Amino acid sequence: PRPLCLPQYGLVFDAGSTHTALYIYRWPADKENGTGIVSQVKACSVSGSGISSYADDPAGAGASLKPCLDEAMKIVPVEQQRETPTYLGATAGMRLLREQNSTKAEQVLAEVAKAIGQYPVDFRGARILTGNEEGSFGWITVNYLLETLVKFSFAEKWEHPQDTEVLGALDLGGASTQITFQPGVTIEDKNTSVFFRLYGTNYSLYTHSYLCYGQTQALKMLLADLHQSSPSPQEISHPCYPQGYQENVTTADLYDSPCVHAPSTPGPAQVLTVTGTGDPAACSTAVQKLFNFSCGANGTCGFNGVYQPPVRGQFFAFAGFYYTFHFLNVTSQQSLSNVNSTVQTFCKRNWTELEETFPQEKGYLHTYCAAAIYILTLLLDGYKFNEHTWSSIHFSQQAANTDIGWTLGFMLNFTNMIPTEALEHAKGHQPSVWAGAVSFIVLAIV
Repeated sequence: PRPLCLPQYGLVFDAGSTHTALYIYRWPADKENGTGIVSQVKACSVSGSGISSYADDPAGAGASLKPCLDEAMKIVPVEQQRETPTYLGATAGMRLLREQNSTKAEQVLAEVAKAIGQYPVDFRGARILTGNEEGSFGWITVNYLLETLVKFSFAEKWEHPQDTEVLGALDLGGASTQITFQPGVTIEDKNTSVFFRLYGTNYSLYTHSYLCYGQTQALKMLLADLHQSSPSPQEISHPCYPQGYQENVTTADLYDSPCVHAPSTPGPAQVLTVTGTGDPAACSTAVQKLFNFSCGANGTCGFNGVYQPPVRGQFFAFAGFYYTFHFLNVTSQQSLSNVNSTVQTFCKRNWTELEETFPQEKGYLHTYCAAAIYILTLLLDGYKFNEHTWSSIHFSQQAANTDIGWTLGFMLNFTNMIPTEALEHAKGHQPSVWAGAVSFIVLAIV
């Protein structure tokens, strides 16, 4: 058997809608049931777009993973590769492809599995996560890394920390967004409820994933709305794009997603000219139209009639929430009014000035205003945060030098690294020390 001192490794591919990343984790094999013991060694970014973009070239999806797998094989010692659990999880990009064409989705998954299967690892499959899994594994990651699930107490044992509340998780991807937290009330809709028993404590969580409300798809829905309400069929004026910005988009590209409903009378494929007008108030109005905020008979809801109890506790907001706010420099607990004014000011800057100020941001620069207003609308009107609860949101990319996302929680779950029951003296002393201490105490009492 392998000496206990050797660390163990695990690999998880996060196959998102816009790109894929491979996370390489490491942990001391003899301590694997502790908390916060797993660390991230490396995140390798796969070049090109997400695997769902290879619908018509499934072999290309497999080939795209090889450079990162080669990289991992340099990091994991040869003699440990065969026992390195390896997973691929795909999220909303593949959920959408499966909706459009399930055969193509299966072919893409088969090809990525084939590619990973050529490496000497313990490959445990490629699959599409459900929205609930994506939300709850993100929640596990956050709470594992921040050690809110168990603490090593003064009494030398692991126990549930009394005074710490678990944290909620807010995730924004390219094609979906997830909210997961422990509500203060009984969850009324069982579709939004998930139950975990971790380290001897029961958790009943609220979780929901909104398909199509990831940043890329939401901005696509916005553009389609602007196109359909435009007085001129070939021209779109876009209030969320900077004044002076112009781009061409084809109707084929605009209406290629199940999130975007083509107009009832689709004209021939044509090129549309999109012109920015840099008008944050109009942008906000247009973004609001992507949501249905009325709750109907439901009483408490998020949006589009989905049940949601009131938000409660502290939240970590990561992925797209973090990237956009980091760019705008508002990730350090700024007040809501401060964030609002920063976004307003940014949205009014013209394109020439932005290009000069941020030459390195070429690809995404014109979308930051739209993304920021989308995020504010989603958090405030969608999830119902307000100026009082705003301060409970922490915008963060990492905790304990590890990226926050679903991949760590997924691996911890599927390699059974989080025990259901409370840990024994996981960090206890050597028996000889105990024996000596006990003898000493007995003698002292005598």
